[in-house]
Amino acid sequence: MNIEQLRQICTELPGVTEDIKWDNDLCFSVGKKMFAVTGIENAEGGISVKTTPEKFAELTERPGIRPAHYVARYHWITVEDPAAVSSYELRQLIRESYQLVFDKLPAKIKKTIT
Repeated sequence: MNIEQLRQICTELPGVTEDIKWDNDLCFSVGKKMFAVTGIENAEGGISVKTTPEKFAELTERPGIRPAHYVARYHWITVEDPAAVSSYELRQLIRESYQLVFDKLPAKIKKTIT
C-alpha cells in the first residue's frame, strides 16, 4: 500500500486529520489522537496501527508484523511487510484502530465528529 492509498483509506473516516510528527512520520488522527502512522517518504517502511490485546498477540506472531517501537505496550503493531496481510485485512486493521481510538475520546469531542 502506498501513501496515497493509505491517505484515501484514512481520510474517508469521519473527523480524520493528518500531520507530520517527528520530522518524518505521517500521522493520521481523530480527535487529536493518532490511529495510524507511516513514514512520510513512503509506506513501504511500515504502517503502524493500534489493535486489541488479543489481536496484538496473534498478529505479532506473523512474519512481517512486529510490535511498534515505543508504543507496543499500548497494543500498537507495525506491518513491515505488505505481504503479511491482505489489502482487505490492512484496511480492516486501520478502521479498527480508528474505532479503538475514537471510542476512548471524551463524549464532548465525539459529538463534534459524528
